Formats: sequence, C-alpha cells, structure tokens
Amino acid sequence: MPLTRRAFTVGALSAAAAASGALSLPRGALAAANTAYAMAYFTETPNGLGADYGLHLAVSRDGLNWTPLNQNNPVVTPTAGQLGLRDPFVLRRTDGTFVVLATDLKGTNWGLTSQYLHVWDSADLTAFTGYRRIRMHTLDTHTWAPTAFWDAARGQYAIVYSANNGRDVFLVNYTSDFRTVSAPQVYFSPAFGVLDGDVVVDGGTTYLYYKNLDDGYLYGARSTTAAPNSFTTYTSGLRQGSAIEAPLLLRTNEGGWRLWGDSFSPVNNDYYAWSTTTISGNSWTPLNQRDYTPPLNSKHGSMIGITDGEYAAMVNRWGTPNWVRLKSSNLPDRYVRHADRIARVDAYPFDPYQDQMWRMVPGLADAAGVSFESVNYPGNYLRHYDYAVRLDPNDGTATFRADATFHRTAGLADATWSSFRSYNYPTRYLRHYDYRLRIEPLGAGSPAVDRHDATFRVTA
Repeated sequence: MPLTRRAFTVGALSAAAAASGALSLPRGALAAANTAYAMAYFTETPNGLGADYGLHLAVSRDGLNWTPLNQNNPVVTPTAGQLGLRDPFVLRRTDGTFVVLATDLKGTNWGLTSQYLHVWDSADLTAFTGYRRIRMHTLDTHTWAPTAFWDAARGQYAIVYSANNGRDVFLVNYTSDFRTVSAPQVYFSPAFGVLDGDVVVDGGTTYLYYKNLDDGYLYGARSTTAAPNSFTTYTSGLRQGSAIEAPLLLRTNEGGWRLWGDSFSPVNNDYYAWSTTTISGNSWTPLNQRDYTPPLNSKHGSMIGITDGEYAAMVNRWGTPNWVRLKSSNLPDRYVRHADRIARVDAYPFDPYQDQMWRMVPGLADAAGVSFESVNYPGNYLRHYDYAVRLDPNDGTATFRADATFHRTAGLADATWSSFRSYNYPTRYLRHYDYRLRIEPLGAGSPAVDRHDATFRVTA
C-alpha cells in the first residue's frame, strides 16, 4: 500500500512572541506576520525517473502556486537508517524555530519496517542541524507519515503517526524536545483501518484528517480535548482521482482552509485540493486545477505559514529554478512538452518529466522576445514550421531564429496569464489544437475557446 502523506499547516509565532519565548498559536492558527508559505516534500514520477527521497522545499505567496527551491533538488538527505525519507512534516515550535520529522523509508519497499523517525532542527529553513533518529516504539511495524502539534493541556508536543498493531491505527508519543519520547499509545482506531493523519488545532478544537482504508476516502474527525481515542468523525468522504491519500490541511492567511490530497491512481503523483471557509463544517469545495500548481514531482508534503523575512531568506539561500513550465489555461492538468520532437500539451505527471522543462531565454531573433530551449535537449528550441510547433536543434540560420522567437503578451483569455505571439508571423499566436501546438491567427475578437487555447501560466 503506498505511503500516504499527511502534512499540515503550522501556525507561526509573531516576532514579539518568538522573542519573548511565548507559546506558539495552536497548530493551524496563523500569526498576523505570516504572509507566505513553505512546503516540504519528496519527489516521485510515474516511472520513477524523478524519484528523490531527500527533503525538498518550495515557497509560495498564495499557498496555491508553488516555486521549488534549490532547482528542485534536496536540501538535506538522511545519513542513517534506510538513507532516505518520505512524508516530511514541518512544525514551528513554541520558541519560533522549526523541527522536521519524516518517515524512515527510501523508495517503495513497503515490506521494510522502521521503528524510527528522521528528525532535524532548523532556525529558519535555510539550514538543518542536529540530525538524529528517534525511536517511537518496539513493535514489528512501520512508523509512517508523522504529524505533530502542541498539546496545550499536556504542555507537550504530540507526534502522531501510522502503524499497525494488528490493524492499521494511529499511534501517539509525547515529547518536550523531539529527542526523547513517551511510550506509544493508540491515538485513533475506529472500526476500520486508517492511514496518514494530519492534525491541526483551531478554536479549542483539535481536528484529525485521515484516510479510511476500507473505502479509500479522506475524512475529518474532531475532539475537544485532543486526548487519545477522543475523536469523532464529522465529515463526508472526500476523493478526487481514482485513489487518494495523504490529507494535508492548511489554514490560509485570509482565514479560510484548504485540504490537499495526493492521488496515486490512475497515475502516481497528482495533487488535488479543496477549500472551505470553516473547518468546523462539512462543506469542502473542490478547487479547479487551474487555480493551483504544486511543486514539480512533489509527493506527500506539508505546508506551513512563514513570514516575509523567512520567505526572502529561503529564496536567497536555496535559489529559484532556472527553468519554467507552461501550464494550459483551459486544460489545467496539461503542460507544454516535447514528445518525439512534436510540441504538445500532455497531462502531468508523466515521464520523462524533463520534457516539460524550458529555459525561457531572450529571443534568438529579437532579445525583446523569448525563445524556449529544452532543458533535456540543450541547443534545441521550440520553433514553428508550416505553422506546426516542434523541437529542433538551432541550425544558426536567420529563419530558425525567427521561427523560434515569440513575444510574450498578456493572456488572450486571462491577462494575469500569458500568450505568445510569433515574431515573424505577428498575427499568429502559440496555441494548442487537438493537444498539439501550432501558431494561428488570434486576437481579442477570437472565440473564447481559441483564446483559452492560446493562454498559458508561466510557472516552475
């Protein structure tokens, strides 16, 4: 059974609270200073070409569209245990610093068991120190998908994770320092198996979202005490795609909530999301994939609110990608890629995943325009030929340079997105038709469907 990843939105301290050592807000609550978000994850692709079991980071201004850092390479990788991680979770501690917990498992060898979790400390997510593994139990079972929160009634942190004590349950250990932990207790064990818990505290209520292994849906449960075995399920089942796991809760800076889920079928590695104005109700609304863009190849992550200063420090330390992707406006699960040298829009995820990665460089024929150089075929560019768009090597001719140059404009269907007008056929724009890319005459008066075909989000 694939690991599910639970992640959470963690509340952040205000600068004043952090300085004074005051307790952080409950998990899920965000201080006013939070204006951005960070995400931790590992990577996989359908055929495994993009698999990397180290800690990856991304940032976002809106909590919907994410920019991977460090060229989407890991920022740290475990050096003990199974030498890889899954399901990283980031928590802001009561002193304002961070702790990272992760499953001790590399790859998809579900038969391997570990009684340990990987742990790192971090002041601001620009460096990771104090690496260790903590032993959670002595059972012959796994220790998957950790989540953690501050339990104010106990004055300790609770670490909740998936295990099997004869059935699939959540166990909990309590800790003050993420170095030593209490003996494990059963935390949630309804009349069916459960996987991938994510916990937040809001308004005196503790919410636990999980996967029901009997029916494959995601559900929410809640408790007024956060004590073990005190949760009651209150939502209907949620699913997008044909198989989903790893519920991930995020309270937005605007006060609403999002729930993310990681779908692994019909293709591995596809995030879906829902939104609600109040987590206490049962009214989750699916989001259109047009409205969000997870980090490239991201799996089973966690999200947390961060400040402007933390956002800037992370970007300065790790850097943003030197490549872009082009997301279709009206087919938002599809990205521009090359396949057998034909330019087309295909549903992501796919392998080779690098086929969708482009270096957007100054136009070969006009530096005020842009050209798209393939990341995995350097020196090859998107160009039109008989109005069809394909990937060809730069032959150095003026004709090639002109065919491979486009002027970026406001999106014909959405001015916040982009359209690309041909340099040497200036009435024609890049658009998809029957999933293949062409240049065709378009403008403000063109039918809406045609304008959407020619509108793309430039993203990472």
